[in-house]
Amino acid sequence: MWLFGRKGPSGFSSSSTAEEVTQGIDGTGLTAIVTGASSGIGTETARVLALRGVHVIMGVRNVAAGRDVKEAIVKEIPTAKVDTMELDLSSMASVRKFAADFSSSGHPLNLLINNAGIMATPFMLSKDNIELQFATNHIGHFLLTNLLLDTMKKAARTSKREGRIINVSSEAHRYTYKEGIQFDKINDQSG
Repeated sequence: MWLFGRKGPSGFSSSSTAEEVTQGIDGTGLTAIVTGASSGIGTETARVLALRGVHVIMGVRNVAAGRDVKEAIVKEIPTAKVDTMELDLSSMASVRKFAADFSSSGHPLNLLINNAGIMATPFMLSKDNIELQFATNHIGHFLLTNLLLDTMKKAARTSKREGRIINVSSEAHRYTYKEGIQFDKINDQSG
C-alpha cells in the first residue's frame, strides 16, 4: 500500500497536492461540475481545475459561500472561468433543478466530481424522508450522475474526449455495521 507519503506507481502519494498532480495539464475547453465546492477538498479541486483552464461549475448548497470561493479563485487566477449554481444534494427537487438548469445552459460536461458530503449530523430526515446523510452523500449524487449522464456522453461524442465521473469518499466505509448497510433500517433513528 502507498499510505503515509510513500509514492505509488504514478509517482504521487497521499501527500501530493492537486497542483503537483495536475502540473502540465491543459484543461482548456473542458467543463467540470464540482459538488461541495464552497469548502475543503471541493474548493481546492475547483481552484486547481480553474488554474489548469477548466470551466468550473461549483454546485453548492450555500450560494453566498460559493460566491466567496468564486471571487477568491478569480482574484488569484484572473482568467478563471468559474460559475456557482445552487445544489442541495439532500433534496431530490434541488438535484433535478440543478441538472435541468445545467443541461439547458448548453455547456458540455467532461468531468463530474461528486465531492460534497456531510458527516456525523444529528439524526434528521431530508425533505424526501430519507436519512439526511444517506440522502446527501449517496442518493443525491446517484441521481445527479444519472441525470447528467446523457450530457456527458454527448460531450464525449462531440469533443472526442472521454469524460470522467469521480466519486470522492473517505475512510469511513471501513467503519460500518458488520452486516453491511442496513437498507431496511436506513431511516431508523436508533441505528
